[in-house]
Amino acid sequence: MNRRTRTALLGSALLLTVAAAAGSAGASASDESKAVPAGVSAPGESKREAAALTGKAKLYRSAGDDITFSFDAHLAAKDKADPMKATGTFEFSHYLNGEGARAKAEVDCLLTGGKVAVVSGVITDSDLPGAEGKRVGITVHDVGRHDRLGYSWASTGSPVETKDLPKCVGSAPFEKVRKGTGDFTVVPWRPEL
Repeated sequence: MNRRTRTALLGSALLLTVAAAAGSAGASASDESKAVPAGVSAPGESKREAAALTGKAKLYRSAGDDITFSFDAHLAAKDKADPMKATGTFEFSHYLNGEGARAKAEVDCLLTGGKVAVVSGVITDSDLPGAEGKRVGITVHDVGRHDRLGYSWASTGSPVETKDLPKCVGSAPFEKVRKGTGDFTVVPWRPEL
């Protein structure tokens, strides 16, 4: 495997293992009928958060790649007018035949519209040389258990090769979530226009 192919594989692997499992609002197991969807406030609580992207899933690849993404990204109601005040983390990994990489990023922007979210963040921890400190962006289309996902390094092959990516930039959600591996939840942003 040549260096460029390995870098692309590692980059893709890193992108795909977004493993920050999402927290969800809800009730106890004994009171599931009154569970509240993620991002929505229960009666008597404060307003719902302005936007959110949560969940964990593996991507489908016919070659058997193990690619995982997880998100725990939130925009508080008080910050509704500024998506760059979003907080949280996301993780991704990509492995094939025992080779690959993983990364964790700190959220620096979250924009959602309907069932589509774009989140960006700076990589704070990774085993891919040169990845730490790089900004990456991911786009998710929440369509139930058939979610789709895209990432900013799709055209460069690796987060390491991405130069000066602005906040909240991702690619079209061209990848498919592997059936039965989880899904993502998008809470739509409703700015006052």
